[in-house]
Amino acid sequence: MMCKVKHDNLVKVLTSLNDVFVWRYNLQFLFGPSHNTLCILQFIGACKEPLMVIVSELLPGMSLKNYLNSIRPSQLDTHTAISYALDIAHAMDCLHANGIIHRDLKPDNLLLTANRKKLKLTDFGLAREETVTEMMTAETGTYRWMAPELYSTVTLRRGEKKHYTNKVDVYSFGIVLWELLTNRMPFEGMSNLQAAYAAAFQQKRPPLPEETPQELVFIVQSCWVEDPSMRPSFSQIIRMLETFLMTIPPPPSSEPNEDEESEETRSSLSSRSSSGSSLVSRATSKLSVVRHLFASKKAGNGKA
Repeated sequence: MMCKVKHDNLVKVLTSLNDVFVWRYNLQFLFGPSHNTLCILQFIGACKEPLMVIVSELLPGMSLKNYLNSIRPSQLDTHTAISYALDIAHAMDCLHANGIIHRDLKPDNLLLTANRKKLKLTDFGLAREETVTEMMTAETGTYRWMAPELYSTVTLRRGEKKHYTNKVDVYSFGIVLWELLTNRMPFEGMSNLQAAYAAAFQQKRPPLPEETPQELVFIVQSCWVEDPSMRPSFSQIIRMLETFLMTIPPPPSSEPNEDEESEETRSSLSSRSSSGSSLVSRATSKLSVVRHLFASKKAGNGKA
């Protein structure tokens, strides 16, 4: 069956049993009701004959990894970095709301639109449904972005099963957010295995620059905290990032694209311009309350 399309699309031909497995999950996760966000790569369709193929949106932009590499040693301005982080958080919130763990969140799997105004999440090859009693395979993501709970105190045999939750994605998000703010490779100077060991067994994390706003320091550190239960949900992360974004001006050259800008973003920009300094004050107050709540929770867990 043939069809006409208005835009170029990406066609992926599946050639192995592993690809077929990935194909099944792409269909389940991207073609279902969870696909209601502009921050996830659009799934167009699939067919089995004469070849097994997946058809998805084709983004002419580059991956976040390649883009960050291309602008080094420069960094993203804070407003752009947080806007990208919000795109990622919205996509992950959508997945988690539908019981899905991505398990491989990293700059390689985040694609920019042509005008670089928005990021979209892609590559669901490692994604799985989250079941409380299910044991899932560890060592599935990329070491520098993997949560410490994916490792044991002894070397895991390949394919060994471990319990973990969707908070592994929150840890990975914390590392990606650090990259957006610093434009540096996490765990610089270390091999992949050294980075994994440092994070899992030495509780080391990439250093945040001294000039990083304390609100962002709190968000990053709460995402990559050792105890998964202490990490915020993506809905909480979205609220914290949106609140912080209200406190900073957009970059001078920023000209929002109406075609690609979400209704939520337009509403947020309108709200910021109309509310003025009083909105900034309320935003700062909200962040203080959130920090207090997390501190109280951590203190309570410590006593227990």
